[in-house]
Amino acid sequence: MPKGDNLDPKGLIFEAYRIDGITTAECRTIFLDWALSVPGTHVPADLLSGLLKQYGDDFPDHPMTQTLRDGQEQIAQPRRRGGWRSRQRDA
Repeated sequence: MPKGDNLDPKGLIFEAYRIDGITTAECRTIFLDWALSVPGTHVPADLLSGLLKQYGDDFPDHPMTQTLRDGQEQIAQPRRRGGWRSRQRDA
């Protein structure tokens, strides 16, 4: 599991898995930093799948694994559209 690969260029996720006693809140903060640094040319859902393949089996009970799964679920859920489309009524 290399530090600073295409899935995790800054090595943030890599380092999170090496911190003893890391909390879920700390993992969420690290995840947010990772997500904000994802280049616009990458699809975050694909990166999350790759990270879970890389770390999920080896660290199933780690709070970062759950944070990655939560992130994957949030991406998969449709979001409410705002603006005039959400206010239109079906005729």
